[in-house]
Amino acid sequence: MNIHEYQAKELLKAAGVAVLDGYVAWTPDEAVAAAEKLPGPIYVVKSQIHAGGRGAGRFSDDPDGKGGVRLAKSIEETRAAAEAMLGHTLITKQTGPAGKTVHRIYVEAGCDIARELYLSLLVDRATSRILIMASTEGGMEIEDVAEHSPEKILRVAIDPATGISAFHARGLAFGLGLSGKQVGSFTKFVLAMYKAFVELDCAIVEINPLVVTKAGEVVALDAKVSFDDNALFRHPELEELRDEAEEDPKELEANKYSLSYVALDGTIGCMVNGAGLAMATMDIIKLYGGEPANFLDVGGGATKERVTAAFKIILSDPNVEGILVNIFGGIMRCDVIAEGVIAAAREVSLTVPLVVRLEGTNVALGKEIMAKSGLPIIAADNLADAAEKVVRAVKEAA
Repeated sequence: MNIHEYQAKELLKAAGVAVLDGYVAWTPDEAVAAAEKLPGPIYVVKSQIHAGGRGAGRFSDDPDGKGGVRLAKSIEETRAAAEAMLGHTLITKQTGPAGKTVHRIYVEAGCDIARELYLSLLVDRATSRILIMASTEGGMEIEDVAEHSPEKILRVAIDPATGISAFHARGLAFGLGLSGKQVGSFTKFVLAMYKAFVELDCAIVEINPLVVTKAGEVVALDAKVSFDDNALFRHPELEELRDEAEEDPKELEANKYSLSYVALDGTIGCMVNGAGLAMATMDIIKLYGGEPANFLDVGGGATKERVTAAFKIILSDPNVEGILVNIFGGIMRCDVIAEGVIAAAREVSLTVPLVVRLEGTNVALGKEIMAKSGLPIIAADNLADAAEKVVRAVKEAA
């Protein structure tokens, strides 16, 4: 689960992370009121959407204008910036051409910046440790730094059994070229950031840029926080921060039925049981020249109702031109899958090719149910056969 920058900063501040003063605003009047609470004379007005690259982005109705992060040198300029952002569509390289509508902004105090750095914490699955990444290339996308200047990325892996110590942070500080007061400020910042990461069950905490002020203080100028969905049951207060307007409606609908669904950019919808099998299905679709439209794991104990809901969610994507159902019946029974697929196909008046591969528990009964359904279902003998058939069917339909 992702949250907005201002929400991330509130959580980090509570853990002792240094952030600038700021206030969220939903209207231009609220933006003015927020600026009046800040010392000035420089204010920063930031669009709040779940996407990076806001500063370099452009609004759809003003493509040659300023981006989604603007400096304001007066209260009047703050109002003007708010009016230019609120209710308008911001397009960044992470939103895609459709962009996202700005419903709220964040008005923050200005800052005397001496240097811009990069800092993040994430879970390194390869080592089962928490990885701290830092770089002198603040303000740049870390992927670009990794590609063009990998030597400028510093990494420190923290064993969760022993936790972080001050020497970890000091080592990074020296690697970043910090000195004097800056080292102490950076060390305090990293320790507090680690504390927030662990206590909030985060998946990633990214500060880009992390700035060193002319006074030698280290402060978060931006903040991105994402949580591990599997741990949200421990944090009901974090669930309240969810902004459903920023999430894919299909993914929200899938959550209601405890379905693991992620929307993608392809044209072949996938319904599979088991995350590993779902990944393999997506891979083999690409191998045969197609592109998956989603990742969807219905789970091992899905009911007819959940299967029906999953099928309808797939078909709600206008990009879907064909569907591949790939089920290995262990706990999941193939006849239940067949009943759910047929019920959903009839309810939505299926108009795209449907390929179904079933194997495992009650497979004969499942195939019999589909054969007697009267629907134009294409049966497949194995996964390769299924992928080949759905890709071919989609091309022929086009």
